[in-house]
Amino acid sequence: MEQRIDPNTQPAYAAGTDPAYIPGLTAPLAVGTPEADQEKTEEPAPEGAVPDGALAEGAPGGSAADSGSEDAKDGEQEEHEKDEKAENGPVFEVSDRRGSITADRDGIRFRLDDQEAEFHWDEVGAVEVKVPRFGRRFTVTVHMSSRRWFNAEVEAADRSSLKAWAEELDVVLDAYFEE
Repeated sequence: MEQRIDPNTQPAYAAGTDPAYIPGLTAPLAVGTPEADQEKTEEPAPEGAVPDGALAEGAPGGSAADSGSEDAKDGEQEEHEKDEKAENGPVFEVSDRRGSITADRDGIRFRLDDQEAEFHWDEVGAVEVKVPRFGRRFTVTVHMSSRRWFNAEVEAADRSSLKAWAEELDVVLDAYFEE
């Protein structure tokens, strides 16, 4: 998900600019308990999975009407969750044919094709918005406190929507992001 659009120049870190920087030295990894490591390696069950004892207790199978009503309930729950988030504060969401950028009370999410990155507000160091002088690409860059940054681009239908998007994102950042 990390893509560079700027020139390929790396900043020069020296003791004069960052006294804590030592080339080649990395932070030690946190050693977890064996139980926690095993939990990380186990794969979660698929969403539609039925527990082993569920079929033995109930009827051997469900009718098509039952599965349709369950899908409808799931859809209603998702809509209710989206409405609930919108009621709690401002939400910024833009998308194009390949990707999307979403900012809400939980944080910022980037999606590009089948990849998704989520950044919670407590781990975000800065948010940079680039509105091009020419063109229609809206770029949002999230700078992390660990000297990493990730950006996402969304292509607008017309240039007039770029300024509106920047203003909408500013409203969300003002509401949730603490500098």
